[in-house]
Amino acid sequence: MSPAKTAEAPAAKQVPPTRMPLPGNPKDVAIDEACRDLRLPAFHKRFIELAAAARREQSTYKQFLLDLLRTEVADRDVRRQQRLVRAAEFPRPKRLENFDFGKNPSVSPEVVADLKSRSWVREGRPLVLIGDSGTGKSQLLIEVGTAISEAGLSVRHITTQALVNELAEAEAARRLFSLMARYTKVDLLCLDEFGYANLDKKGAELLFQILTEREERKATAVATNSPFAEWDKTFGDRRLCAAIADRVTFRCTLHAARCTLIQTGTGSYLFQSTEADRQATARS
Repeated sequence: MSPAKTAEAPAAKQVPPTRMPLPGNPKDVAIDEACRDLRLPAFHKRFIELAAAARREQSTYKQFLLDLLRTEVADRDVRRQQRLVRAAEFPRPKRLENFDFGKNPSVSPEVVADLKSRSWVREGRPLVLIGDSGTGKSQLLIEVGTAISEAGLSVRHITTQALVNELAEAEAARRLFSLMARYTKVDLLCLDEFGYANLDKKGAELLFQILTEREERKATAVATNSPFAEWDKTFGDRRLCAAIADRVTFRCTLHAARCTLIQTGTGSYLFQSTEADRQATARS
């Protein structure tokens, strides 16, 4: 007799791995997963809290839904503000609410209050801050820029020399067009240290290109310690200097409707504050 054939055991069926169920109410788990899939972080964070509040207050389904939607919208507004402030690349955090008008008597609170509005940026109006070092013009430039960022518009803060260097490097790398387009599109360009360093003719021409592209369409704010009459020392070429000044200021005067001019004064309140602190320390 031939040996009996033994039946081979069937191969084990491969079962795809399943995600382990999360603990808790199945509906809460489903809501949690839906919020993640739809990218609704505020829903995800506050659903349980708002649902409990709705039960206590016996809210209607529509009111509960409205509360959830408002929570998500408010959260997105905050996150958008934070993204815009980060994108502006301010060198340090500053807010208009903390500006000390007592130490800056030359600065009008009414004029600064108007700068919180988006209207002057939307209209492409320039802002010029002129004053000696330590009078708060750079601080005010950052604070105004921050307020506009939080109002929902795009802002870029940069020193004038850094901008010119960036443009020159982009031109050498044959990517000037794309960089120019980026600086042209931003709603508010904040140029700090305008006129601090002398620019060669090429650097001044690149700066002139940016200002020309933005003229009367996008707002530009500059902080400078040089009066208009001394700008020719920075830009060398008198004709180019006059053209740049015209683009920046729109023939800006104290009472011009197209331009806001703020003179922060000549006495350094930063030096005065430091000296007062030093004397107080010495007395103690």
